[in-house]
Amino acid sequence: MSKVIFLADHRNGAPASVAPGDPPPHGQPALDLRARPLRDLRISVTDRCNFRCTYCMPREVFDSSYSFMPHSALLSFEEISRLAGIFTQLGVEKIRLTGGEPLLRKHIENLVGMLAELRTPQGHPLDLTLTTNGSVLERKAAALKSAGLTRVTVSLDALDAAMFQGMSDSGFTPDDVLRGIDAAADAGLAPVKVNMVVRKGLNDGQILPMAERFRNSGHILRFIEYMDVGNSNGWNLAEVVPSQQVLDRIGAVYPLEPVESAEMGRVAERWRYVDGGGEIGVISSVTHAFCGGCTRARLSPEGKLYLCLFAHEGHDLRAPLRDGATDLELARILTGIWSARGDNYSELRGRNMADPSRKIEMSYIGG
Repeated sequence: MSKVIFLADHRNGAPASVAPGDPPPHGQPALDLRARPLRDLRISVTDRCNFRCTYCMPREVFDSSYSFMPHSALLSFEEISRLAGIFTQLGVEKIRLTGGEPLLRKHIENLVGMLAELRTPQGHPLDLTLTTNGSVLERKAAALKSAGLTRVTVSLDALDAAMFQGMSDSGFTPDDVLRGIDAAADAGLAPVKVNMVVRKGLNDGQILPMAERFRNSGHILRFIEYMDVGNSNGWNLAEVVPSQQVLDRIGAVYPLEPVESAEMGRVAERWRYVDGGGEIGVISSVTHAFCGGCTRARLSPEGKLYLCLFAHEGHDLRAPLRDGATDLELARILTGIWSARGDNYSELRGRNMADPSRKIEMSYIGG
């Protein structure tokens, strides 16, 4: 049975009285200071990963002595599902599970099944997706689809084996990831989106081979500008390959045309091959900030709510959740946090006004 959460007293089911700061009227999204609606929730289910990608989780920082969160600190699946249900009543229509590597969280398909039961106030199912490095996707894809996952996004930064292993600092190969992509497509988790983070002088020579590999595949390849997420990846603006250069390289061989999209919150600019070979996307956080349309909130593994990928401070939801707060009380907390949101780090970075200190790590909150 599909589950719709009503914002009543969680302890006895009695409707609560209206108070200042109450959630918006039924079916209307919460809005922040820039009138950006709350539409997307990214839930990081673990801070652990079996890769040590140099732009996300460099081994010199995340080595064998690094202390990851104990399981007791993580939100339980029941806690995640309860919070997610409240988020849907505030406007969330899309939930993405991330990490770390989310498929390392035991029985993740059980959480997918719980989230798949949720419905928006209009009674619609959620767009339920997951981002993975693909290393164990081959054996998990069918179970994820059966549990109710809608789609999957897979990270793949190179097809060249040596380059891939150097960037991921892992024992896996591109073929491991490609088998995972095939398994996801076979299971019905399509179209699969494939994310490539491009770094100048490192893997930018893989742009065209990647485009050729995924043309006419039914998958959507997306090129992501190397971003200054966190403080451990040694980010350097000189390593950023602007998205326009990516489009120029591909377009010189396979002509492209833009795909118009007016959807607020979409971070990827969409392009398609003129000859019908499919679609690609570019995500240009560095050269073309999209803060003005950002509709995303992020929930960390231990229950902190972050309002920006580049934030340095989160809002603790685990404490009130475990202290017995009602659904309405939690909804009021969430509404208050979102309504005070004014985050625009990428815009400020473009004006040389951003504070780069103490940003959360991407491995902790997801991309």
